Amino acid sequence: LPSGGAMIALQASEAEVAPDLSETVGVAAVNGPSSVVISGAVADVEAVAERWRAAGRKVSRLKVSHAFHSPLMDPMLDDFRAVLEEVEFGEPVVPIVSTLTGAQVRAEELASPEYWVRHVRESVRFADAVGTLSGEGVDTFVEVGPGGTLAALGQETAPEAAFVPVLRADRPEESALVSAVARLCTRGVTVDWAAFFAGSGARRVDLPTYAFQRRRYWVDVRPHTGDVTAVGLGATDHPLLGAAIELGDTDGVLLTGRLSVQTHPWLADYVVRGSVLLPGTAFVELAVRAGDRVGCDLVEELTLEAPLVVPERGGVRVQVWVSAEDESGRRELTFFSNAGDTDDDRPWTRNATAVLRTGAHSTGVALAEWPPTGAEAVDLVGFYDEAAETGFGYGPVFQGLRAAWRRGDEVFAEVALPEGVSAEGFGLHPALLDAAFHAIERPGDLGRLPFAWSGVRLYASGATVLRVRLTPSGPDEVSLTVADGAGAPVATVDSLVLRPVPLDQLTGGGHGDALFGVDWVPVPLADADAPTIGWTDLEALTDLRSDYVVVRCPVTSASGSASDPVSAAHEAAHWALDVVQRWLSEERSDAARLVVVTGGAVAVADDGDVRDVAQAAVWGLVRSAQLENPDRFVLVDLDDEAASLEALPVALATGEPQFALRSGALY
Repeated sequence: LPSGGAMIALQASEAEVAPDLSETVGVAAVNGPSSVVISGAVADVEAVAERWRAAGRKVSRLKVSHAFHSPLMDPMLDDFRAVLEEVEFGEPVVPIVSTLTGAQVRAEELASPEYWVRHVRESVRFADAVGTLSGEGVDTFVEVGPGGTLAALGQETAPEAAFVPVLRADRPEESALVSAVARLCTRGVTVDWAAFFAGSGARRVDLPTYAFQRRRYWVDVRPHTGDVTAVGLGATDHPLLGAAIELGDTDGVLLTGRLSVQTHPWLADYVVRGSVLLPGTAFVELAVRAGDRVGCDLVEELTLEAPLVVPERGGVRVQVWVSAEDESGRRELTFFSNAGDTDDDRPWTRNATAVLRTGAHSTGVALAEWPPTGAEAVDLVGFYDEAAETGFGYGPVFQGLRAAWRRGDEVFAEVALPEGVSAEGFGLHPALLDAAFHAIERPGDLGRLPFAWSGVRLYASGATVLRVRLTPSGPDEVSLTVADGAGAPVATVDSLVLRPVPLDQLTGGGHGDALFGVDWVPVPLADADAPTIGWTDLEALTDLRSDYVVVRCPVTSASGSASDPVSAAHEAAHWALDVVQRWLSEERSDAARLVVVTGGAVAVADDGDVRDVAQAAVWGLVRSAQLENPDRFVLVDLDDEAASLEALPVALATGEPQFALRSGALY
């Protein structure tokens, strides 16, 4: 065929387009009641399309090399027929509805060369074929192909039917196929499950004879595995990431996820100085996955700026931003994190930055000889016990160092994931790679973590056992060659710099605990005139001649039944509730504020103690009353020193709703 020709999809019916056809333009396909494709000479096809474009119809040119199913196919038909006459045709074993005629085709027709000559030249009557099947009662269609184009087109002809593509362009083939089979099963299609699960060890089990009755009470803390496409996101299929979105008009991408020790329990095994950290190897893993997403196979450099602390309770949101490609072919990558599960105005922390690009082709380095010749074994007995004493609490998942050897400056390590820990979904499991670093430091020297990476390449994924060669390349710097348990290449790292742990950035409980912190700071006493106050008791709350009516909690931890602090706390809380309710029920109290005084109910200093836990309950109750009734209550805690009692009127003049007086000083 000569090159050239064009095919254009139009939002129109076949009857509407028919008057526009000519000797050089034909209908290549009828895909739906209002969806056709015209095909032929470029200028003539464009002229037809322009008329429909001017009429406000949708027009889309197809990316094709020739004008298929058009008059421009005529020069090849005789040669095509000659080839077909040499072909031996078989008889179909299932009924076939032809997209040439739109009806069921007979076996003798399919054995005719002329049928296939017409098929390559005439219109594809896809809509007619779908209509025929739908009219015969078919309500489930399966598209076997590389995407879901036909499934989308078929819905125009049979809107009540289900169209199931077995593959999707935006999903991994295996998960797309399994999802399709599952959907077909729910539509009543018979699935050969024995063949599907062959070799997997799956077996049938009896179901209860009654309907499932279940009511869930607990919050589901498992990672989200739903269809993120429903909210415009793409799937990532990575254990540390939940979704991805292409950034419009920028060629960039954003990957997001949520981490917690509840959804990712293995993270709790990486404890440094009392804080659960995301390992530096996890940043590398995420950078590699982000590179895969945008077609970059080399992490040129990656630098950690701040540790990512995983809180004991709740989670931390992570974002991996990948920029558009610059003139040199590089992309900038940035890691951000934010404690909590919702947008609550907390600032985002930039944890790391990286540069991605496409690297020179490399097949990696094998480590076939193992252990290496001339290397001396290293004694690892007691290693992890000593590490824990220095503040590095590696749990079982991160205790993967099985053996180590030294040969001059080189160190060789064999590491493995514990039984039951899956590497599925990871390029290189962070715990597996992190364990290799344990071979280059003795516990007495521990205190360094991965800081800066250069030249990271991953050649194979899914390894559960590694052979690693670590070669010093400078002060606190090593290069890595990584192979699997058989010695086949897995990864290489040109340079890794280790730095001491930044203790000032570790918060023990993580950023998530910041919500529960209370700092008591000194407040200068006001110069304003002190208000009038009146001391009273529960029975005399109607004496409202003062600006502030002061009532003191008479219950202490020592006044409960048999000095029982629990009973005392109950008694104090009931007392406070009675006081609050009486005060709010008194209409004249609107002109004054009730001051509830406790003694030793709060600790002002970090090393201070709550001396009276019963009266601490009073603070909790009255704080709730303050939220519901602003400007009606004041909470004061005294230390019973004369200076504090004398300073109370002046302290009230500051307008603070809650404060403590210690030796006359206001907090």
